[in-house]
Amino acid sequence: MKARSDDLQLLLSVVDCGGFSAAAEALDLQVAKVSRAISRLEKQLNVTLLNRTTRRVELTEEGRRFIAIVRKGLEQLQMAEEELVTGEQTPKGKLRVDAASPFTLHQLVPLVNAFSLAYPEIELELTSHEGYIDLLENRTDLAIRVGKLKDSSLHARHLGDSPLFIVASPDYLANHGTPKTIAELSEHQTLGFVAPKVLNHWPLGVGVDISPSITASNGEIVRQLVLASNGIACLSRFMVGEDIAAGRLVSLLENERIKDHNREPINAVFYKTSAVSRRISVFLDYIQPRLTL
Repeated sequence: MKARSDDLQLLLSVVDCGGFSAAAEALDLQVAKVSRAISRLEKQLNVTLLNRTTRRVELTEEGRRFIAIVRKGLEQLQMAEEELVTGEQTPKGKLRVDAASPFTLHQLVPLVNAFSLAYPEIELELTSHEGYIDLLENRTDLAIRVGKLKDSSLHARHLGDSPLFIVASPDYLANHGTPKTIAELSEHQTLGFVAPKVLNHWPLGVGVDISPSITASNGEIVRQLVLASNGIACLSRFMVGEDIAAGRLVSLLENERIKDHNREPINAVFYKTSAVSRRISVFLDYIQPRLTL
């Protein structure tokens, strides 16, 4: 093998951070050391992996193919080392978890403290993306996804289903009246999502596609808009269950909701060959029975 594994790790850092300076800063190294490592790689492999400009660094086509294989290869090496060193010991190391911000805020954050006490040697890193991300490109070990899964090479674990609720604040209803039928929704201000459009398909009757008066990019913003009496929205119970119980929001049109299509599936996805599989399994085993879906 011509390339050194530490040089390959530096190559991944340059790609993931978007440049030599950013990678050097993230790793607390001199830029020159990072630059020399990449140059050494290219010389050993006799190929240009990165195109450098004054403003940015981009992978060549050869570099793009190479980096995809390198990621998987380094992951396999890490997994082999972990299995050899840790055996049946307590799981330890970094666990990178991604989920949409509403799920992170309402479901994961309340569990972090107790999980960290139970597994003090796991270093939890939480990120939030509203859309589906590429786990490899974003260096993510585990993603929790809300909604129907697309076919992929990822392994999935079903965590549960969250019912959908049509909700509004008491103040909004006092000022605008309470809709009793689906048809009466057209007389109200509705709140929805910029994308994907399927989130604006409400499970009412045979299904209702709304044209929102106000749209937002994530569910937590929509929730805050509802709480601030801006209109009526359709949101998952894992976000608004406590609001309904506390009287901050009112559930509407309950008899009109389609029972068979009134739940959003919640799944955790990850690569089967993940080097952090033990950390993933203990994390999911811990959170699943404690989620309030």
